[in-house]
Amino acid sequence: MGGVAQPFSAEAALKRAIRSHLRNLGFTKDEAGDLVLPGVGKDTIRKMHRGQRRERLTASQNFLARALPKAMPFFADGDEIDPQRVALRLRVVRSDTLESDLFRVAALTWSVPVSAGFGRRMRYLVWDEGHDRLAGIIALGDPVYNLAVRDKLIDWTVHDRAQRLVGILDAYVLGAVPPYNLLLGGKAVACLIRSRDVYDDFRKAYGETVGVISGQAKSAHLVAVTTTSSMGRSAIYNRLRLDGTDYFERIGYTEGWGHFHITDALFERMRTFLRDRNHGYADKHKFGEGPNWRLRTIRAALAALKFNENIMRHGIRREVFIATLATNAFEVLRTGAVAPDISGLLTVAQISDLARDRWIVPRAGRGEIDFRGWRRDMIPKLIKGRVDMPQASLRRSG
Repeated sequence: MGGVAQPFSAEAALKRAIRSHLRNLGFTKDEAGDLVLPGVGKDTIRKMHRGQRRERLTASQNFLARALPKAMPFFADGDEIDPQRVALRLRVVRSDTLESDLFRVAALTWSVPVSAGFGRRMRYLVWDEGHDRLAGIIALGDPVYNLAVRDKLIDWTVHDRAQRLVGILDAYVLGAVPPYNLLLGGKAVACLIRSRDVYDDFRKAYGETVGVISGQAKSAHLVAVTTTSSMGRSAIYNRLRLDGTDYFERIGYTEGWGHFHITDALFERMRTFLRDRNHGYADKHKFGEGPNWRLRTIRAALAALKFNENIMRHGIRREVFIATLATNAFEVLRTGAVAPDISGLLTVAQISDLARDRWIVPRAGRGEIDFRGWRRDMIPKLIKGRVDMPQASLRRSG
């Protein structure tokens, strides 16, 4: 006698969902059970981010209906930009303001979903005061606790890192919006991080603080900022020099481990699975309770499901860069025994002038790309993924 088909248990359903998600991304397995990417390139990386980007866009529909019409006039048409008049400045973004809405709208144009950051945060609009238009966005937040290439470069012990990681932030959002990106504005925006303005803003916001992990009072100075390319190797940050000064240094690659290919919806199902088993990681996500709560939570769920942790080896090695705001940054971070030497830091205004003359004006004069053909009314299509972010060739940009 035939029986009624029984529904899958929550555990079995979650396993099926994970396997289905990885197959849809194009992963296969080798003989050792490790995941294998279907070729590593920008198209593959975008595909792996597509699920998260779609989730973010769906969740942002009410926000966009409210904020996009107000934001649109602040984006530039290409034909209104006179490269000689570009004057970049930083505007601090505070929560629940027009600036925060504009930052969020701009971030939604990225093909790779933008993180919300965690811990300490400093967010900026990069404003072109010469035209009163938005040129780019910057967000700095607490760095990854374990980053092998960074820690090796500084020559940190585990104790040293715990004591002095407070002197580093990570640029988790960094870039120019159209049409400024077509004029190599991404390079100019990146250089603004290594400015006296950013150093002073950090000192004002976080100079006298108590370490959440250590519980100790710290007199913090921002002496270095890391960033990681979103598309494997980066043409933006390589050879980033102004007036004989290196603004970013390439220090290596990540190891190809992480969780960006796990969508928010799948992550929430993992949390529910752990919560039903009274696992502490399900809701343990205050800063200071671990270097990467999301990663540890996913690992805990995979272990409970008896999945191979190699699911987290996505294989995409991202290029890592560091900008030093103090000439003796590595000594400060390694020993904590010396004061930062920031005598060489320029202001944002000074860096903007150098970057305009170094990249923006020459790029416009070459006529290699039609930046004047960009129209702000393409922004909604860019957000919806109906057009790709316009790109300028960087082959001849030192």
